[in-house]
Amino acid sequence: MEHLTLLLAIVIVTALVFDFTNGFHDTANAMATTISTGALKPKTAVAMSAVLNLVGAFLSVEVAKTISGGLINEQGIRTEVIFAALVGAILWNLFTWLLGLPSSSSHALFGGLIGATLMSVGTSGVNGGVVVTKVLLPALAAPLVAGLAAMLATRLTYRISRNTDEKSTAKGFRAGQIASAGLVSLAHGTNDAQKTMGVITLALVTGGVIAPGSNPPMWVIVSAGVAIALGTYLGGWRIIRTMGKGLTDLRPQQGFAAQTSAATVILASSHLGFSLSTTQSCSGAVMGAGLGRKGGVVRWSTATRMFIAWGLTLPAAALVAAGAEFLTGQGPWGIGATAALLVALSTVIWFASRRQPVDHTNVNGTDEPGDAAEATEPPGVVTAAVAAVTPPPVGGPASEIAATIPAPGPGTAEPTAEPARPATV
Repeated sequence: MEHLTLLLAIVIVTALVFDFTNGFHDTANAMATTISTGALKPKTAVAMSAVLNLVGAFLSVEVAKTISGGLINEQGIRTEVIFAALVGAILWNLFTWLLGLPSSSSHALFGGLIGATLMSVGTSGVNGGVVVTKVLLPALAAPLVAGLAAMLATRLTYRISRNTDEKSTAKGFRAGQIASAGLVSLAHGTNDAQKTMGVITLALVTGGVIAPGSNPPMWVIVSAGVAIALGTYLGGWRIIRTMGKGLTDLRPQQGFAAQTSAATVILASSHLGFSLSTTQSCSGAVMGAGLGRKGGVVRWSTATRMFIAWGLTLPAAALVAAGAEFLTGQGPWGIGATAALLVALSTVIWFASRRQPVDHTNVNGTDEPGDAAEATEPPGVVTAAVAAVTPPPVGGPASEIAATIPAPGPGTAEPTAEPARPATV
């Protein structure tokens, strides 16, 4: 019993560590566009997001119940399985953070749970129907729905404000962007903090502390909310840079449309109990907003790397978690070895990140080797196709028309006026 109590305490602490990494990994979801457009200073933005993540953790427990009583079968699951799942999720979060890729912390956790459960009890431990309906289908639909909504909202926003001066309306849109960013932060706390609540609740069930099907205790809700808020305040600056500047260059109108669309999708899914990836929703909204503005460019090289990370997240976390579960199944020494490996690999990743540090002072800069190339990336096929069917602005300034005329290349003579011919009598 003492060993079980100690192991349960280790699992709870590890779950809160995952919640912390989830916070700084997903700060970009709410605040990347707000920071990139200058609506808020970086430190102010992450502080605001942290507070609202904490508040959002108290709004619902539907997603927590999906994880604790739906994704995997509680009967026959040992506490070590949950520990192994968290190891896989944490390491994938840290690895993608190091690369600056906005992958899904949610899918890292789901992959960890599925992989560890399969290694422990086989396919009977995983509820395939729940995985499909509440994980895989929302993963496909969320970025598409959020992206389409953001693209339409961006076009509507520009249409409404087409007869007004852009500089005068930018201030109002920045204010709206701050409000919508707060809504995304609230939605993130409502959705993502619950995932850790569900994992801790599942651990308490496997340890015999609470009955199966129970709601998360209040101390679980409070600790999960505090952990994700602290991680959010730390600021995942590498991923903020990717989402704020790497995918597309956003103006305040686009930032407002992207964040409002993403928040709507996330809050609706939380209400329905869908354990949605807030990262995929917000990333899809950012790309949709980029396509919604005439002349906007989505950098598809960055987007492609992000799509690959999305596809690898669940199986990669599952594979690492399965290996961790195999090790923990060897007994107390295996649990200790797994914990030591987690600490060692996390330390290695942290030291690797110090080689090219990104923080609030350079989050909007372009000092990384690949940034300059991406900043000048030509429009891709999708961007060009969307731009081709977008009608030009009515009564636009002549400078917009002139901007579409390519400048003469080097060595090309400037056109000269033809000399007037002498009049003939």
